[in-house]
Amino acid sequence: MRVIYFNRRYFCLFIITLLVITVILGGGYWWVNSKKTVYLPTSVEPVYRGNADEKEVALTVNVFWGEEYIPQMLDIMRDNKVKSTFFMGGQWVEKFPDLTKKIYQEGHELGSHGYSHPHVDQLSKSQNIIELEKTEDLIFKATGERPTLFAPPYGERSQVVLESASEAGYRTILWSVDTVDWQRPEPKIIEDRVLKKVHNGAIVLMHPTAPTIKALPNIINGLKEQGYNVVTVSELLKKKTDTNK
Repeated sequence: MRVIYFNRRYFCLFIITLLVITVILGGGYWWVNSKKTVYLPTSVEPVYRGNADEKEVALTVNVFWGEEYIPQMLDIMRDNKVKSTFFMGGQWVEKFPDLTKKIYQEGHELGSHGYSHPHVDQLSKSQNIIELEKTEDLIFKATGERPTLFAPPYGERSQVVLESASEAGYRTILWSVDTVDWQRPEPKIIEDRVLKKVHNGAIVLMHPTAPTIKALPNIINGLKEQGYNVVTVSELLKKKTDTNK
């Protein structure tokens, strides 16, 4: 009987020890993997273009000034039956909510251009997210729609900026054709920069300036003559593939 009791006691100790080890190892595995899930860095590449196999182009307009040219721009786009993506600066929306609403009501897509147009590469993640959230709330207040696309000021795209946008629910949009119209060159120069460099899936960057207004009708007509369909960024990205970054 003593032998049976001795074996049972050590067998029970063995089982208890095995269970403790299992719990410790299992808990450690869960802790490590939960940490990976929560803190694993997100790498989200910015979008420069759409699908290279599709004859489509997206016209984008970064808006932080130039409100005097917006009505004319809208008229030209309406007359030519095209829709564009306007990336709105939050401070501008705050000053011109009615004009923001008009852009939206004309059927154009609204994205975020941040609130105060800072050098976003120099901001922390929390500061970048605040810029996005403030702008989103203002756009929503003016239109009832929340943006999902973000064009970073100055085209800055550090890992912190990209992760901030992703965490805030945005896709970062850049461009593949730059008009450099903020320098206010002659309208013909702006036209040539678009029509000579355009390609399938191009994202064209513009601003509301006087020469841009003069160049815009010829740009739209020239794109159509080359067989391009002018769409919003969201429409362009519907046909984007992973090979077209």
